[in-house]
Amino acid sequence: MSVHISAKKGEIAPIVLMPGDPLRAKYIADNYLQEVKLVSQTRNIFFFTGTYKNKPVTIGSSGMGCPSIGIYSYELYNEYDVDCIIRIGTCGAYSTDLNLFDLFNVERAFSESTFANAAFGYPRDHMYHEGKAYATINETAEELMMTVKKGPVHSSDVFYRAAKRIPEIAAKNDCLAVEMEAFALFANAAYLKKSAATLLTVSDIIPTQEHISADQREKSLLPMMKLALESVLRM
Repeated sequence: MSVHISAKKGEIAPIVLMPGDPLRAKYIADNYLQEVKLVSQTRNIFFFTGTYKNKPVTIGSSGMGCPSIGIYSYELYNEYDVDCIIRIGTCGAYSTDLNLFDLFNVERAFSESTFANAAFGYPRDHMYHEGKAYATINETAEELMMTVKKGPVHSSDVFYRAAKRIPEIAAKNDCLAVEMEAFALFANAAYLKKSAATLLTVSDIIPTQEHISADQREKSLLPMMKLALESVLRM
């Protein structure tokens, strides 16, 4: 049991899928896993452990932003001996090179966040995916004949900005999309020598203001859930 996760030792699987939303974690567990057990619900952040095609896996929420996923992913790696965390979430596209519902596998995350420097003395503004999860997702997508786009993402500390232009760090580094968690997850994985990937579904096109409706959101994320779970089988 850690400070923020109440699961007992052995109740968290070596591979964890992390949506931001606790209810999305519950949806995945209810609809895809067998032999499911709710192992933690501290602060209403749900963690479920079960099996997918006989492979143990945990689904747990990260909350929003670098500080939140930073806490949960560190405790999973450090206290529960988790080997790999795959963040599964949504992103907003900075470019019309991405379309609604596209799947996006993050190669590296750029951020203005001080998380990596403050926590581990990493002064750089970007962190790479760690371990084999990124490649496994790409290989699994190819086997399943699913299209996945790849590239850098902007992990922003803020959701609302006064300026309407693309932030300088994102424009300078050709970031195709924006989200809020990958940078901290990758930093923790680098420091603790673990595996981490971030797989996203495009939910908004910022230049055109297109977005997925509330009704579409649940069904539109199903391909991402399937790809993540099928990737787990190959790890």
